[in-house]
Amino acid sequence: MTLTKSDLAKYPFLKQAVKYVEDLKLNIRDLSDPDDPVVERAEDRLQEALLFATITKYSKKEDVEILSFPVAVLMASATKDPLIKRRYALAEAKRAYNLLKTEPKEKIMKIAENFQWKILQVDTSEKTPYQFKIHFTDYLKNTTSLRGKKWKLVNRLLNNGNVYITKNEAARLLAEEIRRHIEGKMETKELPELPENIMKKVESIKTLAISKREKIKLEEIPKTVVIEAFPPCIKSLYEKLSSGSHLSHIGRFTLTSFLVNVGMPTEAIVDLFRNLSDFNERLTRYQVEHIAGERGSRTRYIPPKCETLKTHGVCTSPDEICNKINHPMAYYRRKYMRIK
Repeated sequence: MTLTKSDLAKYPFLKQAVKYVEDLKLNIRDLSDPDDPVVERAEDRLQEALLFATITKYSKKEDVEILSFPVAVLMASATKDPLIKRRYALAEAKRAYNLLKTEPKEKIMKIAENFQWKILQVDTSEKTPYQFKIHFTDYLKNTTSLRGKKWKLVNRLLNNGNVYITKNEAARLLAEEIRRHIEGKMETKELPELPENIMKKVESIKTLAISKREKIKLEEIPKTVVIEAFPPCIKSLYEKLSSGSHLSHIGRFTLTSFLVNVGMPTEAIVDLFRNLSDFNERLTRYQVEHIAGERGSRTRYIPPKCETLKTHGVCTSPDEICNKINHPMAYYRRKYMRIK
């Protein structure tokens, strides 16, 4: 099956799309016109990613759609903002997922092969509900950040090193591959000098990100509490409290404020403290509600920064994520993005 120009416009991250752009022999300086449609579309992609975490708009001009992708990648890289880059990769992956779900099996095979997947169509004679089988290494590589028991290898049909998956699951795994691929493209350290019109749009994107940063961070926090995403210090405090062990004042405040901010109901937090021998329901409820902003000044408190936790000896068993963040909530968001 041969991919068409329309396919490249839908999936501009493919190798064939890269070659198409290279064959045009365009230079970034060729896009210096303030009203260049490619640059305008690139800005649209980034704006929509920041605002809605997906990309739904589509230029009717296929060349504009194809060319705007690498320009958007350059612009996102130029912001040097991890949130913008992460958000953009996620948005493009979501867009691809929504498109892939409607594609015929042959096209999904073609796109999977672009990423060197070892993938086969399931023969109808096998009489299974699955449409594809992929090598377990490709499966594992793209399920490390997916939550849900169904993605665990032990819960999958595995035969001769191949994992059986449905078409929708293939689209989901490809979306993960695409997200990581785009994130990788934005990690380049050497950026060309961008024309003034593009740099103005880069600054505009950075300004938009600043205005939406808190909203985006809240969106990245799961709606239900995910204990697997707790940072080591919080996990230690949580396990100690669950087993009835005493916590220091700073430990109690840190754990309570963290649980409040990840969405654990007040009642559930109070119940955790019932494990303590000195539990006082009236006092505990008052303290939890005060930290949650349900009493007094109505201010919801956030956990202390990592630096403070280190000073008070609360920081325990830091892992590789800890080295990249400075706050327990930042850890939670980052870990959740990996395992969801």
